[in-house]
Amino acid sequence: MNYKVDAQAAYVLHSRPYLETSALVDFFTLEQGRISAVVKGARRPGSKLRGVLQPFVPLQITLRGRQQLKTLTQAESVGMNGILQGRALMCGMYVNEMMQRLLSPFDPHPHLYIYYQYVLNELVAGQDIEGALRTFEHRLLAETGYGLPMDSISGLDLYLFDVEHWHFRKVTRIADADRSRCFRGKDLLAIEQDCYDTPETRQSAKRLMRLAIDHLLAGRPLNSRSLFQKQ
Repeated sequence: MNYKVDAQAAYVLHSRPYLETSALVDFFTLEQGRISAVVKGARRPGSKLRGVLQPFVPLQITLRGRQQLKTLTQAESVGMNGILQGRALMCGMYVNEMMQRLLSPFDPHPHLYIYYQYVLNELVAGQDIEGALRTFEHRLLAETGYGLPMDSISGLDLYLFDVEHWHFRKVTRIADADRSRCFRGKDLLAIEQDCYDTPETRQSAKRLMRLAIDHLLAGRPLNSRSLFQKQ
């Protein structure tokens, strides 16, 4: 049975060379989730698609194909999120790489699509980039089946995040070796509400999201993180 999707809302997550003049592009689509597609002739100087298939630009795409790897037959931009530069660009690349690595093919996440648009808008605005990143990481974990288990958290207690068993364990003392995995209950409750108003909560959220995401990546580093280290 032939596969055909017309006018699918999508964003480019990643693009790489394929054969002599083509490109292999990973898209995040509204209805089908992450999809990989061959774009024939995309690297030719005269290709009309070359300037269209840019990250962070909302697109409508048409796909064909019977196998998991599809062929892009049409794409057009349907708006501009704005041009990302400097730190905002690096954060956008980080978000895209996380999605490329953590999302399974053809697994729809329409709610995450909305959060993706939200984080891009915040990166363009540049007013609360850190809060937007933590919110998106939090929602990405939940959408991929790894929501943080905070049902029994008390704001008065201290907790250790047991990442191997994916739960929080109440503790009374912190060993030096466990300090990076310990969190105040009140910070966890704020994170659950995506409320990052204080420096302490922001720092805790950054540590927690990194612990969780690194565990899911199984030791495979995110290349985009090296860009922050070079600053």
